[in-house]
Amino acid sequence: MTTLAETVLGGGTPEELLRAPVPGSYRAAHLSVEDTDLFLGVQDRDVRKSLRVGDVPMPELAPDEVLIAVMASAVNYNTVWSAMFEPLPTFRFLKQFARQGGWAARHDQPHHVVGSDCAGVVVRAGSGVRRWRVGDHVVVSPIQVDDQEPATHGDGMLGEDQRAWGYETNFGALADYAVARASQLIPKPAHLSWEEAAVNPLCAGTAYRMLVGRNGARLKQGDVVLVWGAAGGLGGYAVQFARNGGATPVGIVSSPEKAAAARALGCDIVIDRNEFGMRGDPSDDPAEVVAIGKRLGSLIRERAGRDPDIVFEHVGRATFGVSLFVAARGGVVVTCGSSSGYQHVYDNRYLWMRLKRVIGSHAANMREQFECGDLISSGRIRSTMSAVYPLAEIGEAARLVQTNGHLGKVAVLCQAPRAGLGVTDPELRARLGADRLAPLMNLAGGTR
Repeated sequence: MTTLAETVLGGGTPEELLRAPVPGSYRAAHLSVEDTDLFLGVQDRDVRKSLRVGDVPMPELAPDEVLIAVMASAVNYNTVWSAMFEPLPTFRFLKQFARQGGWAARHDQPHHVVGSDCAGVVVRAGSGVRRWRVGDHVVVSPIQVDDQEPATHGDGMLGEDQRAWGYETNFGALADYAVARASQLIPKPAHLSWEEAAVNPLCAGTAYRMLVGRNGARLKQGDVVLVWGAAGGLGGYAVQFARNGGATPVGIVSSPEKAAAARALGCDIVIDRNEFGMRGDPSDDPAEVVAIGKRLGSLIRERAGRDPDIVFEHVGRATFGVSLFVAARGGVVVTCGSSSGYQHVYDNRYLWMRLKRVIGSHAANMREQFECGDLISSGRIRSTMSAVYPLAEIGEAARLVQTNGHLGKVAVLCQAPRAGLGVTDPELRARLGADRLAPLMNLAGGTR
């Protein structure tokens, strides 16, 4: 009898996949609870020292879950946070989840399998799974919700028990296998390779909710949209959603290389931070924040014609005060993160006296993920993948993201033996132009 991995790679039928035995353990990128104090007193929390690759026990499936043979995954900043044990060790999340009892108790392990982006093949389905079958090609929403919680049925992101998969839960995506709830599954875009598809759900879904979905800024034609980190994972998708929606994206970048990447994704107006004097750590002086904002605002009005209607904010402390200042009167700052720090300094007068709004946004609900997935499947939104690493080198891949040395998204091959596999609609791929589906790969030098 062939192994399950061999059957998946050989394109086995659902019947053949079901006959192949599930292994008792599997290879995974994981953290160890014994390392949680590894970086105490250390300034550079180098994630290469904490991310391990090795075998972990295969968990049992709950009735509403599926086992996925992960063909490719991706690095997100939550993996970096996890591996730095900041702002606190994720083992605390796993213990908190496990206190619910029942199937949740499995998540409290001495190892944490991380990763929140995934493309792969369903190889087992629990008895309560109805809409998905063994053999389906899927990508996975990075948010796990409780479908028995009333708030979930209004907006899954408002449920108290929604969790970031592979960050606040165990058995994540940077592995040969992953466990996800059936309510997280989305059809894989057929024209994309495994790695091109894997990098999209977390960042593209998050950007979609922030800009396009009914819970975010409600972008409209003619808007000017300021996008911080326009060459990054989130920013690269924000640029595309803005342009596709008839808005004018104004991208902020930190180097000529990243300016070229933003333009490759469709951002015609690109401003380097050095042009308005934003360097180094954020200032705690509101007057300096205003001075930087005035310089940036002048550049935006010069190149886009007016102040931004929407500011796409995810950097946090280093940029939030400036974002609030430059937004147009009556404009919106929509924020989903604070990678540079959670404590923001800004002059509140520019918020209330100019009638601006701040919208908090987190990931995306399943409706938003499906709508975003449809745009990707039609070719209207392109992958922001810029590099591909094997799972064995997850430490190097995560370090690249930790030090902001990357463009867009960094993909990770798990069971896929090489890049370029998994395409099931070659006609659409050819019609869209294979060389245009991941435009940052050419700028970054191609597959690792």
